[in-house]
Amino acid sequence: MKYLLLAYIDETIWKEGEKEACMDESRKLCHALNQEGVYVHASPLHDVDTATSVRVREGESLITDGPFAETHEQLGGYFMVNVNTLDEAMAIAARIPSARVGTIEIRPMVELDNMPEKKI
Repeated sequence: MKYLLLAYIDETIWKEGEKEACMDESRKLCHALNQEGVYVHASPLHDVDTATSVRVREGESLITDGPFAETHEQLGGYFMVNVNTLDEAMAIAARIPSARVGTIEIRPMVELDNMPEKKI
């Protein structure tokens, strides 16, 4: 089963060089997960001040600068893994560097039939 591991963090906590070090450590984790045969995809996101939210209400698009919700922690990136159990996904989540300063939300993915297969 595929799981999406969503990394939430307060973007204001980083000190000089810490964000880059976290990304380097995350990159190494991706290579390790690939060697273990469970890696599907991962990526950090640009800071939340680059976000745009779109809502359609009564046929009208409402565009808002910023994230969907005002929160203390922002979605900073994700890991997608293919493992057999939630326990395996939780073990991987605990290995994500930003889990030490933020929160990793684990969500099982619904796999729909008849969806296009496209590599990113």
